[in-house]
Amino acid sequence: MAVSVNLDALLDKAYEDKPLKEILDAPVDALSGVSAGDAEKLKAAFNIKTVRDLGTNKYFRAAVTLLDMEKHSG
Repeated sequence: MAVSVNLDALLDKAYEDKPLKEILDAPVDALSGVSAGDAEKLKAAFNIKTVRDLGTNKYFRAAVTLLDMEKHSG
């Protein structure tokens, strides 16, 4: 079953038509709203160079997990 998702609002124009693997391996500033300067700061602070690195970073994943837990708590 094929799944189609429109990611245009999440990505810079240059990455809107790229395959998912290429997006994940792209620099973090491929994400809409993330500047080259922001990307440099992420690299300096957390060694995050790609969208994949950002998505798998243990600190960011921990924060998302905590937010998910809050949604499901009483």
